[in-house]
Amino acid sequence: MTRNAALKVLNPILGLLLVNQLVTGMSHESLSHETYEWLHVGGGIVLALAAVGHLALNWKWVSRAYRRREA
Repeated sequence: MTRNAALKVLNPILGLLLVNQLVTGMSHESLSHETYEWLHVGGGIVLALAAVGHLALNWKWVSRAYRRREA
C-alpha cells in the first residue's frame, strides 16, 4: 500500500476517533461506566496510535516544514 493510499484510509479513521472522543466526553453522564471506559478510554488509546501512524506517514513533510533554514 502506498503512503497516499494509507493516508486515505487513516485520515477518516482519525476523524471518526476524534468525533468519538468529543461525543463520549460530552455524554459521559448518560453512559454506563463500562461503556464510557470502552468507548472513550479505548478510543483515546486507538486515537493516539493512529496519530503516531499519521505522523510517521507524514514525517518527510514535517521535517521539511520545520527544518531550520540557514540565514
